[in-house]
Amino acid sequence: MTVFLGLGKVAALLFWPLVLANLIDPFAHPFGLLLNAAGAVLFFIHLLELAWFGVRLKGRPRVALECLQVLVFGIFHLGLQRPSVKEARHA
Repeated sequence: MTVFLGLGKVAALLFWPLVLANLIDPFAHPFGLLLNAAGAVLFFIHLLELAWFGVRLKGRPRVALECLQVLVFGIFHLGLQRPSVKEARHA
């Protein structure tokens, strides 16, 4: 499972610079548009994850850094494990 999460983080680290480069100097017509659309959709999904798992992040020491990592990596940062007993009681 950790290999899957690690590969997902690497893929995200490769994806976001491409989106930023496309915003600065757009790629060829269909690819640039598709990359912008994929970046916008993925960023929106990461915002939804941030809203959904916000309670899980509040218990961590550096909340702002955790939120930034969720925006970049999404579910790959949070992992796919079940919430702790404390988090389960809170919900």
